[in-house]
Amino acid sequence: MTILATPPAPLTRLRRLVGTFALLTAMVAGALVGPSVVTPSLTDSASAAVYSSCTMTRCADARTARSGWAAKGFPTSRGWYTWSGGRYNFAGGQFYNREGQLPANATYHEYDVYPRAYGAPRDAYRIVVNRSTGVTWFSPDHYANFYRL
Repeated sequence: MTILATPPAPLTRLRRLVGTFALLTAMVAGALVGPSVVTPSLTDSASAAVYSSCTMTRCADARTARSGWAAKGFPTSRGWYTWSGGRYNFAGGQFYNREGQLPANATYHEYDVYPRAYGAPRDAYRIVVNRSTGVTWFSPDHYANFYRL
């Protein structure tokens, strides 16, 4: 299967600017490191970029979080879960893939990457897991881009 970015849904100007910045950053990183990537054109900068691999520093954190969530059986209920070190992590429930960035015909669930104090604000780092195949995607920017782990 070829991973492609899809046309954008109507988005705010801020999201377009953030998407453009993320795209340009990924293009520069790709020129320096050479990862396998399929990116949208500059005229399509508001859509998510979907990468076939994950080599940035935070990918290791995402893999660690995946292991932690796997040990908990990838809970499907939205809520706070106890984590190591007296911390907590949040499972966001079903991820609906409304914009169609990830492969279709799958049931996905979202999980936070970084544990914190119970009830603390959530950050933008998520993993999204295909429940039937176990394929996991990392989004460091709240679903603006996806990296396959």
